[in-house]
Amino acid sequence: MRAQSDESHPDLRAALEHLLAAGGKRIRPTLGLLVGTIFGAPLEKLITLGAAVELLHTATLVHDDLIDGALLRRGMPTLNARWSPPATVLTGDFLFARAAKLAAETDHLPLMKLFSETLAVIVNGELTQMFTSRGLISRDNYINRIYAKTASLFEMTSRAATMVSPANEATVESMRNFGYQIGMAFQIVDDILDFTGNQASVGKPLGSDLLNGLVTLPAIYYAEANPDDPDILSLPTGGWTNQEHMARLVEKIRESSCTHKAMLEAERHVDEALACLESIDTCVERDALENLARYIVDRKV
Repeated sequence: MRAQSDESHPDLRAALEHLLAAGGKRIRPTLGLLVGTIFGAPLEKLITLGAAVELLHTATLVHDDLIDGALLRRGMPTLNARWSPPATVLTGDFLFARAAKLAAETDHLPLMKLFSETLAVIVNGELTQMFTSRGLISRDNYINRIYAKTASLFEMTSRAATMVSPANEATVESMRNFGYQIGMAFQIVDDILDFTGNQASVGKPLGSDLLNGLVTLPAIYYAEANPDDPDILSLPTGGWTNQEHMARLVEKIRESSCTHKAMLEAERHVDEALACLESIDTCVERDALENLARYIVDRKV
């Protein structure tokens, strides 16, 4: 990943170093390495794929932080907190281009096609969220939104890692489903932590989704249980712009059983993911994938 800026402008190199220094769980490349190794994919292709996926993920975060006006991520200043919006956009564009270059270096045309299609899904999801999701209380909208935002990249990673191995189509499909299921669970847990996490650890104000007009699964459960709540009724007409009312709604959701119900849904996705591994012979990589799936619902941040 660092090598992608070796011949670039010094400020671009510094920006990439800053982004990589922020750390992160590196779950997506880990997923690809584990899945691909199980089915005998060449290690060099898996490393290239992992770097491509993580750079793509990093590029989306750069643009997301700019769109959201976020000044911190993982406890460190975001790129847009230090640079102008034009420079931040161009840095994100550079990372997208380098991610595509790495995907091409796998020399696997179906993977390159899948990579570009996934990027289109992510961007389309962001535009849908921006234009038609604010204040909307809709389970279908939520499921589509978190698929585009998060699960699509998990899905692509596990599918692509299997595609570059000698595995058959049924195995590719099973691993695609594994990635989809843990990706959905991952985002649901993120949305739960937006209500229940430690603000310093989460790196953003609790309830920030609602304050941005995004109704996530815990809030959907609360709305279903309390359809006459004035704060819920205000959401479709822009009530999410009232910080006092949203802070009150966040507290009511925190005190309810709705985050627990959302966690049960995340756990169902993890169970579906674990079922995809049942036909795989016991090995270190399979054990690690099982642990990864369980970690998603056990993590505190």
